[in-house]
Amino acid sequence: MTQGMAHSRMIVTLEIPDELTSDLKLKFGNLGSAALEALAAEAYEKDALSLEQVRRLLDLPSRWEAQAVLERHGVWPGQTVEDLVADLNALESLRSRAS
Repeated sequence: MTQGMAHSRMIVTLEIPDELTSDLKLKFGNLGSAALEALAAEAYEKDALSLEQVRRLLDLPSRWEAQAVLERHGVWPGQTVEDLVADLNALESLRSRAS
């Protein structure tokens, strides 16, 4: 995608019975974030998303943070071609800033 291009987002609503909400919030905190992280981990594990796509879905600043989320969900990231290209682009960007 080109830089400056607007990204649309899908909104998903979860219906949770009131009697379960308090216990779930105590355990998971922000239920929306917890649900999105669980979806991202499941999608990554089933090869529906790459690590870079997980990073973008969760709006994380780095692939390392995306990897940490996956690890918290028991999913151990591997390295895809897209991940390597994203890493190379990030390194190139850092090198050009340092010059």
